[in-house]
Amino acid sequence: VQLVESGGGLVQTGGSLRLACATSGLIFDDYAIGWFRQAPGKERDLVAAIRWRGGSTYYADSVNGRFTISADNAKNTLYLQMNSLKPEDTAVYYCAAERQGRLLGVYDDWGQGTQVSVSS
Repeated sequence: VQLVESGGGLVQTGGSLRLACATSGLIFDDYAIGWFRQAPGKERDLVAAIRWRGGSTYYADSVNGRFTISADNAKNTLYLQMNSLKPEDTAVYYCAAERQGRLLGVYDDWGQGTQVSVSS
């Protein structure tokens, strides 16, 4: 399994960014893709996830209503549209794969991360 993130950068408060996660090797019967983030000195937290079968989603309270996770199955790419960004959204964002389709399961495969910085 390979996961490659892109789309990070520097944006002002209130701005938007779209992250992409290009995937390969996801040949499982079902799986989930999650977007995590880790700010300096903090734990890595799940912010959004989507299940391959059925497309059910999960959002952390801190991003619900501002972030949208989506999938383009033809391109094997997942997206995280981030709107109304706040300085507290600043972090390294990672995409990860869970091999049984459980949104809150154990994520075993990880990308290298992409930095998102929101200036005040």
